[in-house]
Amino acid sequence: MEIGGRLEMEASMTAVTYGREMDCAPTLTDREVVDFCRNGYLMLPGVVPDDVNRQVIDYLDRVDSTYEPTPIMKESFFVDGVLMNPQAAGAVRSLLGSGFTLPLIISNHRGPLPFDQPQNWHRDGGTIYTDQLEYLQVFYYPEECTEDMGPTVVLPGSHFMRNKAPMMAHLGSIRGTVSSAGPAGTIFLTVYGIWHRRSRASSGQRGKSRFRNLLKYNYWRTVPPRRDWITEEDIDFNTIKFDPPAGVFEQFQGAIAAARMFTWLCGAEDEYRKRGGQCWPIATTVREGVNQEGAPRSLANR
Repeated sequence: MEIGGRLEMEASMTAVTYGREMDCAPTLTDREVVDFCRNGYLMLPGVVPDDVNRQVIDYLDRVDSTYEPTPIMKESFFVDGVLMNPQAAGAVRSLLGSGFTLPLIISNHRGPLPFDQPQNWHRDGGTIYTDQLEYLQVFYYPEECTEDMGPTVVLPGSHFMRNKAPMMAHLGSIRGTVSSAGPAGTIFLTVYGIWHRRSRASSGQRGKSRFRNLLKYNYWRTVPPRRDWITEEDIDFNTIKFDPPAGVFEQFQGAIAAARMFTWLCGAEDEYRKRGGQCWPIATTVREGVNQEGAPRSLANR
């Protein structure tokens, strides 16, 4: 069936099983995929309908208020409305390819309100340093999360920064962080290793649940990467910027890492050879129609 004008679902949403392979049409463009590689996250504010959000909150309040309410995956409203939400699933399909799998575990970070101390900065356990996007970590707010309810904050581009969690826990405010605060039904996708933490919550209890509920789960890739999202004929990969926005990296290193991830996602990993110096992707002031040194053949101007 046609959903949102861009997404055609290709799988039945009944009889859900954990880790089931799914497919749908991709919704991200070349530029949006580049932005995801640069930032390490994608925000989708308020994409889940209110009636689905209410059913999720009812489930978390009356059926399963534990840290891992994974059996919610047996509910069609959760699979149809959240896991295979047209905007969210289309973005997952764009980044992980066809046949991506549904999660095996659903966690709920059911934070109390208020919450006096911000959480320590960390990357989640199990992180490995890689340019290969084999899976996504996804978060979902079933109720509105305002700035004073302790939303998760992320540091754009930090998925490329090599640092161990014990070496970042002492850090306080960091310039360039981004809040995930948003209306009910907000979903955001991340590279698993992005730096993040829950911020301080100064509000009293809010919402029907009186908690800040934040569900977290992973999707996994089953096919080799290739550039089969929405391609743009007018894009020039010689001039597009790959730099993460936070400005916390050694010069150009963030752009080099983001370009390496994008090239891998395009299935052109073998074409990318970083030779150093003013080599793709850092020399974005080349003349129109000219290729940077080292630009991957399949992404270069003809």
